[in-house]
Amino acid sequence: MRHILGGLALVSLAACDPTVPDSAAGVGFGDYNEYQRDQASREAALNGQPLPAATAVSSETLAGAPAATPTSDAEQLAADAAAALNSGEAPVNADPSNPAPAVAVNASGISDENNFDNVSSLRTIESDKQRIAQNRAQYQVVEPTALPSRTGSEGPNIVAYALQTSHPVGAQMHKRFAASQARADRNCAKYASPDQAQSAFLAKGGPAKDRLGIDPDGDGYACRWDPSPFRKVNGG
Repeated sequence: MRHILGGLALVSLAACDPTVPDSAAGVGFGDYNEYQRDQASREAALNGQPLPAATAVSSETLAGAPAATPTSDAEQLAADAAAALNSGEAPVNADPSNPAPAVAVNASGISDENNFDNVSSLRTIESDKQRIAQNRAQYQVVEPTALPSRTGSEGPNIVAYALQTSHPVGAQMHKRFAASQARADRNCAKYASPDQAQSAFLAKGGPAKDRLGIDPDGDGYACRWDPSPFRKVNGG
């Protein structure tokens, strides 16, 4: 009986003992053994491949490595800039004490016409005479021509009529029978401007007659046409 009780006590203690965690797995990581296998696989893959090109790691030119040929304008510009930076010459810092830059002498594309010595060696009096003669031969004299005639219908000249008259607007100069301002307003609405109405008025017998019914006050000016602007231009 004593042995049975001792065995039950051991079983109870075993059930209360916590499970020991697996040391192969870390907190936040996968299995360490699997990590070692993946690391070995990557190292084997890297050891079996050639090294990448120099330009894939750095823009510097390695000794003995062939330079890449530019395939576009942008690459050519980058190559020129890199060559200038790697030329071995120290950059010039902006400083008032720096000497003035050298003046270009006999540079192509710069005019030397202000230099008498250079011009005298290139031109002569005879060559200038020939150049002047060539310029004169290219002259074209445009003779004046007569003014073109006015196209379209030859209607009354309202400007001449304005200058021939001197009475103001509203001063009755001609008799009108059965004239109506309301009728004149309806008839004037048919014209785009008072100038057109005055021209039509003169063409139909105005100012003595008002066949169109557009000069009810008999002043000789249709549809409130005003001759004063034309007179002002003429100094009137």
